[in-house]
Amino acid sequence: MLPESDINRVLVVSAHPDDADFGAAGTVALLVDKGVEVTYLLVTDGDAGGNERTLDNSGMAELRRSEQKEAAKAVGVSDVRFLGYSDGSVVPSLELRRDISRVIRQVRPDVVITHHPDRNYHFIAPSHPDHRAVGGSALDAVYPDARNPYAYPELLRDEALEAWTVREVWLTGGMTPNHWVDITDSIDRKLAALTSHVSQVSHVEGFTEFVRTRFAQWGEQAGFGEGRYAEGFQVVNTA
Repeated sequence: MLPESDINRVLVVSAHPDDADFGAAGTVALLVDKGVEVTYLLVTDGDAGGNERTLDNSGMAELRRSEQKEAAKAVGVSDVRFLGYSDGSVVPSLELRRDISRVIRQVRPDVVITHHPDRNYHFIAPSHPDHRAVGGSALDAVYPDARNPYAYPELLRDEALEAWTVREVWLTGGMTPNHWVDITDSIDRKLAALTSHVSQVSHVEGFTEFVRTRFAQWGEQAGFGEGRYAEGFQVVNTA
């Protein structure tokens, strides 16, 4: 694990608006409090989401981009970027790896936070096909692509983006977290971020209590004790 003092920039790569907030918003809020620069990269605009909606996919994409920007503000993130891939049909590809590599080289993060690429057999929600495709592509962008000066030579030739080595990847949604973050001090900001996604959660009765219960269970699993909240990650050393 990197010492906290060595984490200056973090890139969060997620498939849809709200994914970063479910998986890592509490941790992100704490990082921002410590002066870490955090960037959100959304692969899709979430255009296939929504509940009992009246908007077409274009209108939903615009709404969800707006909701994600508001959610990011709740935890202190102002740099939010979208790649515009189609929601529900993301697949691992050289194009996606290149697009993520580009942002890695632009942001030059110490840590990338993204989805676990494997299916979670304990809880199905993290295993959305888009999540797995984005997680796998982000890992491939971290290694070997972004650090290899000969991968995607157009990034260096046309955009002057030098190779960059990410030092750690933190995976969300996996079955075997090996790093827990106590988010008790930021749980309210996590909830504010999540409830910014009105089109996705406003119809869910008891949503706030559901979130508190879920992350309190993780707090106990992490050993933080009763009444504490936690987010869990599988940390991958990329050295």
